[in-house]
Amino acid sequence: MRLFNRFDLDIDFDAIETYVGNHLRFFVSAVIAMLVFISLVAVTVFMLAIRGAEQTMVPQVVGKDLTAALLEMQAKELYPKIQLRYSNNPSDKGTILEQDPGPGTIVKAGRRIKLVVSRGMVVDKVENYVGQNLDDVKMHLQTLFSSSTKSFLSLREPPLYAYSSQPAGTILEQKPEPGTDIDGPVRLEFVVSRGPENAMIKVPDLVGLPVQDALDRIRQSGVWFVFSVRPVQNRENPGTVVSQLPAGQTVVAANTRLDLVVAAPAKVPEGEVFGLFSKTLPEYPYPLEVKLDALLPSGERRRILAVNHPGGTFTVPYQVPKGTVLILSVLNRELLREEVTQ
Repeated sequence: MRLFNRFDLDIDFDAIETYVGNHLRFFVSAVIAMLVFISLVAVTVFMLAIRGAEQTMVPQVVGKDLTAALLEMQAKELYPKIQLRYSNNPSDKGTILEQDPGPGTIVKAGRRIKLVVSRGMVVDKVENYVGQNLDDVKMHLQTLFSSSTKSFLSLREPPLYAYSSQPAGTILEQKPEPGTDIDGPVRLEFVVSRGPENAMIKVPDLVGLPVQDALDRIRQSGVWFVFSVRPVQNRENPGTVVSQLPAGQTVVAANTRLDLVVAAPAKVPEGEVFGLFSKTLPEYPYPLEVKLDALLPSGERRRILAVNHPGGTFTVPYQVPKGTVLILSVLNRELLREEVTQ
């Protein structure tokens, strides 16, 4: 039985084979061409990458305004790395002080250039110092200009002193006035309090106290003192205050000197030393903080006394291990180191 009894199909298989062969060759050729094109693009990109950025010359920007310097660098395809720094001239604010690399250097585009930009002066106006302690202001000014090559604020030394109800060392008046522009070196003139005139204090009773207890009482009362040491007499207790003048509970002027006599210890432990530290200080216009510390051989630092002192003779009894270094300082500024040997 025939399936196609009405229509007979006449298929030309040779023509089909030819058609498919031609299109297959075209497809393979297209794929090969595309691979070649992609390879050429990749090689081109790689060559551009390894060739690097174009070279350019660093412009001169020192002394120019920051905005103008940035525009010049942008035109050269350079990128800034900005560092701020105070300068000595108030008119320098916002200008370039330094650059690295220097002008004329040949670099690749995209290089970072270090620019030091002026922040102007540390201060451009005189501050208000009235009511502050003179020593605190001195420390403040030293810190303020520590990073500057020149200090535009200096103090007239010595300042003027006047008796006042304000605590000693307080600034009462200043010249120039607060808010004055600083356009060059300025010398500050202060009127400083000496403390109340004819101020009176009550002398503490120190007789019979061990030396360290007496020093603690002196620190609390703020009395001016001078120690002396002598051997024990009669029934005196060794290592204690055996006499004082003026007597305890006496009301005297604040600048009255208190003379204290200490009986030396009868026996000092082996390896320790008992002695009297003595130093003549300059006469101060008002009492300044004076400290005596002991740096022990072990490395420990021990405070012997911290007291406000008007200057002149400064004496303090001590008992410390042999080899201890005694350190004297005024207003946290070290004046003397002395090793205890015997």
